[in-house]
Amino acid sequence: MRMQSRNWPSLGIALVVLLLLSAGVPGHAANATKASPDHPVDLNRASVEALTTIPGIGKVTAERIVEWRESNGPFRRIEDLMKVKGIGDKTFDKLRPYIKVGKSR
Repeated sequence: MRMQSRNWPSLGIALVVLLLLSAGVPGHAANATKASPDHPVDLNRASVEALTTIPGIGKVTAERIVEWRESNGPFRRIEDLMKVKGIGDKTFDKLRPYIKVGKSR
């Protein structure tokens, strides 16, 4: 049986979707580089997914960090992270090696 040419666009879209699903989507937490002292996460550029690669940062805290940045502007220094609800002195001390503050976008 011969495939009609009008079905080719649908087949192409299906193939692209399958390739993306099998390869993973860039930026997804499963594919994100794990934060480390050698690869700290930039608080001014990181997505929620990237922030969750920091040991001790879950989705809720990562969302709070992004919300704070969107409401208050870029972090000027890493200590500003303590202005985010749920991040006190002890938590900040644990996070310090894994974070940095670069230029805002």
